[in-house]
Amino acid sequence: MVHQLEIHLEFFRFFRKKQRQSVLMDETVKPLRVPPQVSLYGDKHNISHLVQGLMSSLVIHQPEDPIDFLIRDLRRNREDVPRVLLLGPPAVGKHTLARRLSAELRAVHVTRDSLLDQSERLQELPVELLVRLVHQRLTETDCFNRGWVLEGIPQTRQQALSLQQAGVIPEHVVVLEAPDGVLLERFRGKLVDPLTGDVYHQTFVWPVDDFVAQRLEEDRSTSEEQRLAELQRYRCEVTGLSSAYQHVLKVVNADQPHTDVYQQVASFVRTRHRSRTPRILLVGPPGSGKSLQARLLSEKYKMVDVCCGQLLRSVSAEGSVLGEEIRSHLDDGRPVPDSLVLQVLEERLSRVDCSCRGWILHGFPRDLQQAKTLQETLQPNR
Repeated sequence: MVHQLEIHLEFFRFFRKKQRQSVLMDETVKPLRVPPQVSLYGDKHNISHLVQGLMSSLVIHQPEDPIDFLIRDLRRNREDVPRVLLLGPPAVGKHTLARRLSAELRAVHVTRDSLLDQSERLQELPVELLVRLVHQRLTETDCFNRGWVLEGIPQTRQQALSLQQAGVIPEHVVVLEAPDGVLLERFRGKLVDPLTGDVYHQTFVWPVDDFVAQRLEEDRSTSEEQRLAELQRYRCEVTGLSSAYQHVLKVVNADQPHTDVYQQVASFVRTRHRSRTPRILLVGPPGSGKSLQARLLSEKYKMVDVCCGQLLRSVSAEGSVLGEEIRSHLDDGRPVPDSLVLQVLEERLSRVDCSCRGWILHGFPRDLQQAKTLQETLQPNR
């Protein structure tokens, strides 16, 4: 992995050197260009994801020797290090699911009970203390190397934002949901294995091993009134809590067989979020609203709105050799040759604003051959 990073850096140094050489050779100041290959290379090798992961690790762990820390972080396989939050109301099945998920992922299962001693579990902890306990646990060696599944924390939006500020940033957040009637039924049938702490239910989840089934005990840790109060508190907090993680959130209906719930959660957790510079084509017939949608998208996502027709007219008005050639076609009402259009597009889309923020192109291509040529040169990804 370290060798790959050195190759990536050398690639960018090469293009930066070429850019500096071109500026020195030309006395006129031209817009800085980033060759399309840089963006394509970054997407292919997940450079943005790599850098984002490294920066997140620095924020979370705050090592005394950042360079040594980053080298060790690169040497491990980051793809196999999950960071998962599993949230939901009482009795929805978080504990059983978290235990199974952490076992399959070989990650550390972290719960509120595992962070607190017996006396602390019975009281409401200050947000600062809870965040400090969570942060300390997730920075320990086992969580750092194997990843973690954090069950039932945070419980409020304030806790979620405080954890984020402390650098506890999950890659996947799962919220289990079920109707109150189902949860109340699960409350009443909840059973616990006194040896392992595993949770079972008379109807929903029953152990395969008969010896385990014989030693199960009714859960008497909380009364039904306490459970109802916890459920009501969760309902008041869930909207704000979910909004803190909306970019990495999946809500799963837990009112279905346990195996189905687990498969949905496991499938989501295995997905990886990739940052790609958007290179978008907006296609449609004349009058379909491409220009309006391009403007709205560019305003919302800060991409560069590139209308091919406007771009050609702008270049033709510059008075350059290329502009004069384009103007001759526009004045005569003839279509501008594809070679000239692609030359103009490649120059515009390789400028720093397009390379950094991404672009949305409309007005080109207009036929299959243009589309094939554009795909070979600029490689749109949406």
